[in-house]
Amino acid sequence: MALPPKKRDFIARHRGWLVALAIAAAVVLLAAFMSFGHGTIPVRAVHVTRGMIRTIISTNGKIEPVRAFEAHAPAAAQVRRVLVREGDSVKAGQLLIELDPSQARAQAARALAQVRSAEADAAAVKAGGTQEEVLTTQTELTKAKTDRDAAQRNLEAMRRLEKEGAAAPGEVREAENQLTRAEAQFNLLSQKLNNRYSSPEMRRTQAQLEDARASYAAAQDLLRHSLIRSTVPGTVYSLPVRAGTYVNTGDLLVQVSDLSTVQVRAFVDEPDVGRLAPGQLVEVTWDATPGRTWQGQVSHTPSELRMHGTRNVGEVTCEVNNRDRKLLPNVNVNVTIVTAQHRDVLTLPREAVHQDEDQPYVLQIVNGDLKRRNVRVVSSNLTMAEITDGLADNAEVALGSLNAQPLRDGAEVRVVH
Repeated sequence: MALPPKKRDFIARHRGWLVALAIAAAVVLLAAFMSFGHGTIPVRAVHVTRGMIRTIISTNGKIEPVRAFEAHAPAAAQVRRVLVREGDSVKAGQLLIELDPSQARAQAARALAQVRSAEADAAAVKAGGTQEEVLTTQTELTKAKTDRDAAQRNLEAMRRLEKEGAAAPGEVREAENQLTRAEAQFNLLSQKLNNRYSSPEMRRTQAQLEDARASYAAAQDLLRHSLIRSTVPGTVYSLPVRAGTYVNTGDLLVQVSDLSTVQVRAFVDEPDVGRLAPGQLVEVTWDATPGRTWQGQVSHTPSELRMHGTRNVGEVTCEVNNRDRKLLPNVNVNVTIVTAQHRDVLTLPREAVHQDEDQPYVLQIVNGDLKRRNVRVVSSNLTMAEITDGLADNAEVALGSLNAQPLRDGAEVRVVH
């Protein structure tokens, strides 16, 4: 069957290219045939070496002070003096900031006046009234006692006269009524002098006194806190106020901490929490100081999980040595927790270890052939595995083929470096 003219023209114009492509395809097929015919698989290989292997958890965290002093404004006031600067080292008890005490003094004076008034009221209640009231009542009581005694004598006289027929019964009844009125007046004044106030009134007065004393104590405390003194020795790492500024109740004034040891709060994802234990080595790096690593150890493991952004994490606290005081509170850092570390052990790249029905194995190269060796892997990280059984030092193990052929026990291989 004859080819169409267009196809004949195309073949004629490109005959050289078509011949070259045919030759190249033939060479590739021949190479593949020879490779398969020879049976040698080119592979990458590695020797078993002794070294250190570490299993780690990498995460992020935040620096926090361990022993810290933090002062807030006890009341609205003006900052009179600031005696330190950020970065200064201070002693325990050292004066840092002085607030204007005028309002605190006025409040203390008012509270003291309330205490004095409440004390006077309590004393009056206890005594039965004010001094003037007590004196008046005592005078009236003396007169009432005299009137009662006189009425008693008059009644006795009337009764004798009645027996003698010299007094009428009506006069005796009048004398009895007069004595009754005199005794009632005497009893009323006695009760007024000795038991004028009821129990609820006495409790209310005592409560008012206690409240006034509490207000005065609070005012005195406010006055004392106008002078801000550090309770711990350390470094001033936060000082958001300046002399002359006005602060409201609760505003932060100053933060001081001993920065020679700091605490790192690290956020470990839920799958890794079970690998944590107190005392594990911790390494901290800070992007602001490249090449520097601080070391510490885990002090507390998580007791609960909580959401941190979009992550479900456990919060781990770690104490870190910070003798040069370069790590500052509240900065974000990178945290590496070493959960296991073994020295002078046999190690291999993880890609050299295969798994077959829960049995790990490697393919060792022995005289150009692959030999399966069952091994025991006791620990591993992202790149390396620790081998304890099945291999000797410096044994050569296949990593993978270079021509995509599968590796198998007994295969003939050629190591390509």
